[in-house]
Amino acid sequence: MTVSTYPTLVMKFGGTSVGTPEAMHQTAKIVRDNLSAWPRIVVVTSALSGITDLLIKSAIAATRGDVFTFQDTARILTERHEAIITSGMIHPARQDAIRESVQALIQDFSNLCLAISVLGEATPRAMDAVASLGERLAVRLLAGAIDSLGAPAEYIEATRLIQTDAHHQAAHPDMAATKNAIHAVLSPLLERGIVPVVTGFIGATPEGATTTLGRGGSDYTAAILGALLPSDEVWIWTDVDGVMSADPRIVPHAATIEQLTYREVSELAFAGAKVLHPKTIRPVIEAGIGLRVLNTFNPAHVGTRLVSELPVLGQKVVKSVTTIRGLKLVTLEGRGMLGVPGVAARTFAAIASTGASVSLISQASSEQAICFAVPAEVIQQVISAVQLAFRDEFENKDIDRVWASEEVVIVTVVGEGMRSTPGVAGKVFSALGDQKINVIAIAQGSSEVSISFIIASQDAVAAVRVLHDLVIR
Repeated sequence: MTVSTYPTLVMKFGGTSVGTPEAMHQTAKIVRDNLSAWPRIVVVTSALSGITDLLIKSAIAATRGDVFTFQDTARILTERHEAIITSGMIHPARQDAIRESVQALIQDFSNLCLAISVLGEATPRAMDAVASLGERLAVRLLAGAIDSLGAPAEYIEATRLIQTDAHHQAAHPDMAATKNAIHAVLSPLLERGIVPVVTGFIGATPEGATTTLGRGGSDYTAAILGALLPSDEVWIWTDVDGVMSADPRIVPHAATIEQLTYREVSELAFAGAKVLHPKTIRPVIEAGIGLRVLNTFNPAHVGTRLVSELPVLGQKVVKSVTTIRGLKLVTLEGRGMLGVPGVAARTFAAIASTGASVSLISQASSEQAICFAVPAEVIQQVISAVQLAFRDEFENKDIDRVWASEEVVIVTVVGEGMRSTPGVAGKVFSALGDQKINVIAIAQGSSEVSISFIIASQDAVAAVRVLHDLVIR
């Protein structure tokens, strides 16, 4: 049997899994302990928890001429990474080299922020250079920790692997070029029994400029590596026991969902659950690779297994209830909208011009009103953009008004069994009615895997709790 026929596993660890010396040690131990069953392991790591937010905040502050915030951040970076270097988990012979490399990256960060403060602006390319530093720091520490446990490891910056376009802050990978780079860089290490520890979240243009993959980027990196190696499975390690039936802070008896389809987890991710970002799933589906969500701090738990399909029989109709908070509902209404083509297109083109994300859309069949949910913090920009787009219609009284509600919440119930079970919507809204919870707007996708609706923010907790009863029945 050649080396290439050995089982291959990609393991991705989130920020909480590497955020403290204890967490870093636990993560390194998980990698080492799995080598007996998986002789070829590739590790992908996020930045230490909270670090990327600090980096971005510092760069934004620097655009205003603030030279103190990034100096404070540089001190925090040094303290947190030094605590891991000197915690005893990294062999003394490697500490000086790692410390020197970490300090050089922190100095790069300070230099970048100083340049931004002088220019008074941060280009998307500069923001990617700053935001990528968290993963570049973490990967050095995790490789050292794994190596010190007796499992040879080498850190790899994903700029050598993930080739992307130049769409900074949300770059799109070139899969063909990336596949070639992955095999050129990672395959020789795996054949020598070395664990490559790869930065998540980042890539590079063909010219070598650092890019980032956007929200969920580290999970996406793991999925790309898993699909293109290819690996047998991808495991996403986080700080909860897989995907939950509800937020345990709202529903204390919420349970881990043992199995979910890719459709279900996509709906959950779009609906606000802290699970895999939807774009993470695509490479895994296309490659037919197994995917699991596991808990770094409870590695014995089986977590959640994600699969392409599940038999409907024996599955719960509703599997999870989730929420998106901090929204307002914008309504555009007027009798002159009836039968006029292009109203929706112009509305959402106006919203797109503000950079706002629309979480839910609902339109009455009369076509006299269209409503949509957007983040509360961008409400004034959105309304102004819509008013400008329909300036003539407002003057001619074809459109009466555009207005925003008080803060609302989107609640979504998800489950494959909803597609083949009559009366699910009736049960959902009857349960809400029994609790005197008013539903403001409703939307259901053509997949029939989820139902989403908008309620007042003060009703969110009660709604999630009563609907979770449908999960456990």
